[in-house]
Parts: sequence; C-alpha cells; structure tokens
Amino acid sequence: MKVSGNGQVSLPAATRARWRSERVVVVDLGDHVVMRPVRADAVGELKGKYSGRASSAALRRAERDAQAAAERRGR
Repeated sequence: MKVSGNGQVSLPAATRARWRSERVVVVDLGDHVVMRPVRADAVGELKGKYSGRASSAALRRAERDAQAAAERRGR
C-alpha cells in the first residue's frame, strides 16, 4: 500500500465490502499497526456484555476494605 502525502491509505474494495464498515480503528503496536473495522453502533453492541459482573465502584470498595484490613493486621 502506498501512503499519500496526507498519510492516507486506500483499502482494497474486497476488504471494504467484507467489512461493511465506514470506520476503522488503527492501533499502533510499535513495529506494526493493526486496522480493524468499527461497527456503526460499536457502543450499543457492548450493552449487556458485562452484565452480572461487579461494578467498578464495588471493586474499588472491596479493594479499599482489603487494604484497611491489611493495615489493621500490620499494627
């Protein structure tokens, strides 16, 4: 692929047709990049994916409680 003066590349038509996406995410991994399609409703697709798991507030509370208990034992 040739990179234009503006830093643009063109995806092959077959890839665009297979991905059926107008947006991509590019991740720079240092020695290479990964380009993946982003769905139109990427956030909506995550809805419910993590249901039933502890909330971040509950996890933070549990960690604070564990640290407080460890400090009490250390006295």
